[in-house]
Amino acid sequence: MDRLHLSQHISQQFNTELAALTRQVLAMGGLVEAQLATALEALAERDARRSADVIAREDAVNAAELEIDARCTQILARRQPAASDLRLVLAVVRMVANLERIGDEAERIAKLAEKLGNTVELAESYVFKLTQMGALVRDQLRGTLDTFARMDETRALERLRRDREVDVLYKELAAMLVTLMQRESERVPAALDLLWCARSLERIGDRCKNLCEQVIYLVRGKDVRHTGLAKSTTPPEN
Repeated sequence: MDRLHLSQHISQQFNTELAALTRQVLAMGGLVEAQLATALEALAERDARRSADVIAREDAVNAAELEIDARCTQILARRQPAASDLRLVLAVVRMVANLERIGDEAERIAKLAEKLGNTVELAESYVFKLTQMGALVRDQLRGTLDTFARMDETRALERLRRDREVDVLYKELAAMLVTLMQRESERVPAALDLLWCARSLERIGDRCKNLCEQVIYLVRGKDVRHTGLAKSTTPPEN
């Protein structure tokens, strides 16, 4: 299959439209990344104001998804793209859906952070573990967006495999919280909220994996979803 090749078209306007589409995705990614960062700060500091900031930004993320979807529909109808141009449009549609879901999970974390501020205190070891997981997921999102900006399938594959690190931390924290709930029933509500936060972070990690798969598809023309590529030690085919 042909590699990504977004060079000059006969229509300069088409080049402009494709470049604008890429910029819009990165701008939406920046919104979502900021949402996640603020949600994690709200969680670490039990800060209701920061939680409110995250929730308020959700409308902007949703609007960005709708605008990008509309632009993709226009390009498909007017330009009838083929090969790498078509892959770009299809990948963008899938990517913005995943970015919107990440925004939803960030909003959920913010709401749970607000609840946690009014519940029984948990040992710092649990909060630290969740903060550690949050930092890893935030780095994963930032790195994933960078692979799209650079159209770098090698880094996308590296990021794809790092999702396992998030899964390991999630399982460790979930086991710790289940043990806590069995031992101290009065801490069940707070422990459950913390567990749901961890679950949202794990889902964001999965969404980042989906984004990386789209970068590989976009650049290589190879659909690696459901192929187990993340567990492979070999790069995608040329």
